Amino acid sequence: MHACRLCFKPVTSKEAMPSGAPKSETVHGTCVATSPDSGVLIVGASKSGKSSLALLMMGFGAQLVSDDQTRLQYDEQSSAIHASAPNAIKGMIEARGVGLLKAQALDRCKLRAVVDLDLPESERLPPRRIRRLLGCDLPLIHQGSGPVFAAALMQLLKEGRIA
Repeated sequence: MHACRLCFKPVTSKEAMPSGAPKSETVHGTCVATSPDSGVLIVGASKSGKSSLALLMMGFGAQLVSDDQTRLQYDEQSSAIHASAPNAIKGMIEARGVGLLKAQALDRCKLRAVVDLDLPESERLPPRRIRRLLGCDLPLIHQGSGPVFAAALMQLLKEGRIA
């Protein structure tokens, strides 16, 4: 058993991977990471700003993992979900109005949180929320407003959340 670094909830392999849950899937989403052990999956409708948020975070030092399509795989050894890019789009990110850009990409990262750009945040200090992927519960962040959202996500990935 280990504790999630972001929410401090104890996680066991049995809790993380219930029988019958799929072990991998490809989702419509973008993933960036501050390290191989700390990535965030950004989801939302088409044109919701997934790539734009990823580019902002990359400007603050995050590395691209995958843009637009992200492969998720449950790792039994670490009881975690790892994200990677399909080979056809590895190392590319779309910048609307500019084109497809090259980016140095991580091969894969451990997911630490999910950001849903379709759900606007209305709380100043939001409650802890979860998104279940591949049988694992991950912290869910709703879309923040204002110019510090990308920087706040970077800090979350680096140091975690205390309240």
